[in-house]
Amino acid sequence: MEYYTLEVAGLKRDLKICPVNEKLDIAAFIMFSDVELTVKCAEELIKKCPECDVIITAESKGIPLAYEMARQLNVPYVVARKSVKLYMSDTVCVEVKSITTEAMQKLYLDGEKAQLLNGKRVLIVDDVISTGESLNALVKLTESAGGIIAGQAAVLAEGDAADRKDIIYLEKLPLFFK
Repeated sequence: MEYYTLEVAGLKRDLKICPVNEKLDIAAFIMFSDVELTVKCAEELIKKCPECDVIITAESKGIPLAYEMARQLNVPYVVARKSVKLYMSDTVCVEVKSITTEAMQKLYLDGEKAQLLNGKRVLIVDDVISTGESLNALVKLTESAGGIIAGQAAVLAEGDAADRKDIIYLEKLPLFFK
């Protein structure tokens, strides 16, 4: 197994190199179970982000970061779900294609959560921005709910995403072409 050593928020982590297809590998950045990394990345990302009233993220890898940032900022957070749950009503839906998922996916926002975004400054948060498709879906969901985009932030910008001027991130993450 090959690894890429990442330094972010004053911490070092060895990330597994994983194949996406026959031409591309990525370094797998997983915040799940790494409380120290989540807390430190949230602290550092907050320093770079504009003020917000609410945070939104997509299910599932961005959830720990969104939670921790919301906790530190004392604001609510909303999770765009990958499926409609029994408790959801008046859902808003957008389609998304991610580099780490083969099929087209849909993201859903419960009508009650959509009301939470209405007229509010919303910070979009994710763990990694790569193709930007998940980010675009969250922008569409936020705007359809009447939210005002305060900023778009992630711990890492992967590949060409690091050249974008409309996102906030802590470190670059390379892509590995074969």
